[in-house]
Amino acid sequence: MTQITIRFKQEAHSFLNTLFSCLVLALVLGGIGGTIYKVISPEGWVATAFGRSFSAGAASLGSLALVAGLAWFSRSWGAADNRSLFSHFLVYGFAAAGILYLVQLWTKGTI
Repeated sequence: MTQITIRFKQEAHSFLNTLFSCLVLALVLGGIGGTIYKVISPEGWVATAFGRSFSAGAASLGSLALVAGLAWFSRSWGAADNRSLFSHFLVYGFAAAGILYLVQLWTKGTI
């Protein structure tokens, strides 16, 4: 009887850990996607900073290239031997941004 109880506790812990990881992954992806949308949208941060001119379009393309470059170089940040406090702050910061964008979407209907 105790063997079954111990096995059930292990499986329940594994299931809850997987569920939490999936939730954090969904929030991080929402945070990254929402941030990219906020940067390159027509009413986004780049358009607000530079106005709607040719330089704004160039800055928007430049920011898109910067995001792509960061995505390319960030592939090694998640390696198991290279995790640091900064990577944890980055992941949970994007998860917090995902929560913020989800709340904005729920309350205002738009990001």
